[in-house]
Amino acid sequence: MAGWIIPLIVMLAKGNESPVVRNEAVKALNFQLLWSIIGFAGWALICIGVGYVIVGIAWIVAVVFGIIAGVKAANGEPYTYPMAVAIVK
Repeated sequence: MAGWIIPLIVMLAKGNESPVVRNEAVKALNFQLLWSIIGFAGWALICIGVGYVIVGIAWIVAVVFGIIAGVKAANGEPYTYPMAVAIVK
C-alpha cells in the first residue's frame, strides 16, 4: 500500500525538468494515493470481515494498473488511469 512513494519521488526529483514526466507522475501519484486510502479503509473494516475483500481488491487493482502504466511508460506512451481522482494537482 505504499505504491505512492515512487511517483512522489519522481515528481519531486524530475517534475521541474519535464512537464511530461510531471504529468505522468501526478497521474500515478493520484491513482496510488486513492487505492492506498481504499486499502487502509479495508484494514479498518477487517474486524467485521468485509475488509479482507476490500484490501485484496485494492491491492490487485493498484498492482495491475501500475504494471500496465509502467509498460506504457517504457514505450513512451501516455497512460490515463481508470478510477483515479485528482488529489494532487
